[in-house]
Amino acid sequence: MAAALESALQAAGAGPCPGAEAVGAVRAALAAAGDPAALGERERARLGAFLRNLAAGPEEPAGPWRSLFLESPPDLAFCALTDSLAAPRPGWRLPAVPEVLEQFLRQGRLAALICELCQQHSRPGSVERHDALLGRIVCLPDLVGNGLQGRSPAAFFPQRYFPVLGGAVLQVLHNVSASLRGGLDCSVSFISHILGKVCVHGRQKEILSVLVPHLTDLTKSDCIWQRICWRLVECVPDRWMEAVVLGFVQRAPGADVLSRLLGNLVVKNKKAQFVVTQKMLLLQYGYTTAVLQNLLGYLALDGLRRALLIKVLQELLETWSSSSAVKHSPLEQQQYISKAILICLSHLKEPEIESCRQELLTSMMEGVKCHLDSSLPQIRRLGMIVAESISSKINTDGPVLTFQYEEDDEARELKSLLVQAAPLGVLPGLPDNDRNENADAALPPVLESNRKSTTATTHVMPDEESDAELDSDDDLIPYDMSEDKELKKTKAPVYIRDCIEVLTGSEDLDKWEEAVKALESLVRKNPVAAREVSVELAKILLHLEEKTCLEGFAELRQKAQVAVLTTDPIPVAQYLTSQFYSLNYSLRQRMDILDVLVLAARELSCPKGHGKTKHSGAQNPCIQFLPESGSSKDWRRIVDERIKSKTRRFAKGQSQVEQPSGPNEFNSLAGHFFFPLIQNFDRPLSTFDLLGEDHFVLGRLVHTLAVLMYLAVNTMAVTAMGKALLEFVWALRFHTDSYVRQGLLSCVSSILLSVPAERLLQDVTEELLETRSWLEDVVEKDPDGDCRRLALQNLLLMENLKKKLETAPS
Repeated sequence: MAAALESALQAAGAGPCPGAEAVGAVRAALAAAGDPAALGERERARLGAFLRNLAAGPEEPAGPWRSLFLESPPDLAFCALTDSLAAPRPGWRLPAVPEVLEQFLRQGRLAALICELCQQHSRPGSVERHDALLGRIVCLPDLVGNGLQGRSPAAFFPQRYFPVLGGAVLQVLHNVSASLRGGLDCSVSFISHILGKVCVHGRQKEILSVLVPHLTDLTKSDCIWQRICWRLVECVPDRWMEAVVLGFVQRAPGADVLSRLLGNLVVKNKKAQFVVTQKMLLLQYGYTTAVLQNLLGYLALDGLRRALLIKVLQELLETWSSSSAVKHSPLEQQQYISKAILICLSHLKEPEIESCRQELLTSMMEGVKCHLDSSLPQIRRLGMIVAESISSKINTDGPVLTFQYEEDDEARELKSLLVQAAPLGVLPGLPDNDRNENADAALPPVLESNRKSTTATTHVMPDEESDAELDSDDDLIPYDMSEDKELKKTKAPVYIRDCIEVLTGSEDLDKWEEAVKALESLVRKNPVAAREVSVELAKILLHLEEKTCLEGFAELRQKAQVAVLTTDPIPVAQYLTSQFYSLNYSLRQRMDILDVLVLAARELSCPKGHGKTKHSGAQNPCIQFLPESGSSKDWRRIVDERIKSKTRRFAKGQSQVEQPSGPNEFNSLAGHFFFPLIQNFDRPLSTFDLLGEDHFVLGRLVHTLAVLMYLAVNTMAVTAMGKALLEFVWALRFHTDSYVRQGLLSCVSSILLSVPAERLLQDVTEELLETRSWLEDVVEKDPDGDCRRLALQNLLLMENLKKKLETAPS
């Protein structure tokens, strides 16, 4: 039979376009030969050359030549077709080659090709041949696209080709399963290579969307299929292992499925272990919560892998409790690590907790300190939630840590991770459509008893309530007290000196409350009298502590301070700025000083009319002062409002109401507010260290300076203030706290918006160039997203200033 094929090939010759008779003779000889795999090397070489000549011919021959590619050995036919696409000859006019390739795929010849290569894994020279065919199989869409200059048929689009390839792989795996059940030896290494190369090319979704659902069903109750899957991923080369593991972890519908598909791969393969225990948890942070649950649940489902779960938890806690990591890691990564810690804790058993109880306690104490030291409220809350969770795990019988923080969707999601929704691996052989019908049967005994007791209680309650209603007093009608007024026993003070006397020496709490309530209005109504005792009043209010549970005490105290400062600005501002850097003040008092300075500066910079301060929403920023857990977002509204006010808009219709105008009282006072605050920031005191542990107050100071710089627009001292503030920013630009860096970038924005562009380029040209280089580094390298956004905004402001100067008339 082989001799007949050889004679037919010799008769066909080596011409570029064999005739129809030659094609028919070769087809007949192949049919007579039976199994194409029985051909010798000599016959295979001659047949391969014949197919290449046929595919590379300048014109399409007559006769059923296409069928020859479907009847020949699949590797020879595939190589001939792809060779004609990869290196077309001059005058190549054979558009039928892609059609033949599409028919090749549609008739399952790709599966036959892969199956043949799996069977030839031990033959001499098979490695080079496998590598060549592997590249052509995986890169077939690229070969077709390049050969046809981008005019590929739809069948060769990656979104359609790789699912077809996945179906071919499944068909080959079924053949492997049948062979193993028949006692024959098989290899899946070539399939592993295909899977690895497809995944490393970024097509995990297309091929695994076909493989994972079928393998999930096939491995439910079949140990042979489980062994096939394990061998499939174990044979993937290390250079492609990461892409394969990531694909399976992301596509698996649950940890139990992932355990069936991967087996103990992380124990056997060092590369897979590094990807699962290090890269996906500590070096990357873009995966969803479901992926984290898959990954860590997979480690928890086997005794050999649980040691890795403990190791992962220890490394996560080490990172979580590192002050350097808290300072320099993005918020998103810290949220990701916190979720991973909580999921790990949910999988720990009591003996494992007991063995590492001391390590958990140490990490908890160090980590909660690092997080509570942060200036960002999100970081502090993450530390509180994780610390509470660790405490609840290690102190099951005793008291646990509790913190007060805002309960929102994010906090509830984090807490829910500590409790598993359902035991992993329950009912592994139950089909998906039967899970809901058998949900009640799968309930644990404790939950089932609780459910029954709840049902019983709901039936008993009406009788109990009917008995209780007989003794109830709910039928009594309450008196109407809507118009009742509280009788005041103490009159409000009439003079400022009376308030001072009450606030400093009186023990009558009612008088004290009335004095606090009346002080602001008295100061504003009697400015002359207030100026006589302004510094004394500022001192009293700065040290004033709450004696009663007076509603809104902090706001009343702050309004009175602002009234005193705006009534007699220079001496009171000198007193407050000097006290900011003095000894024996609490951090709360120092931040109160900053808040009062900014509120008073804003009031002084606003135009006044009719004896009242009228704030212009278009020209003045809406400043909301931060609580102890605030962020810098409200401060940065200043820049947005300023940019909005600089934007020219052309519109028809009713003109806007004219804003009140008047002298800017802050013009001559800006230096008294600004320069004392910026002078002594680098001098550590025995109770106060701005450049050390008191970085939160430093952040508030920086934001305050940014607001004062903004409010000083069009004042005489604005250029000197801008130059001094730019030097201040340059000294602190590499600060480790992101809240401080956000404030520094807000300072740069205020400088660019407030100082005239001509003065900037004339007085601080070199400083601006250095600042621009620093801003570019922040945009590229800063781990905090808000810092990157602010830096980019400043670069745009610089570009706008440059364009403005270029277009300005000389």
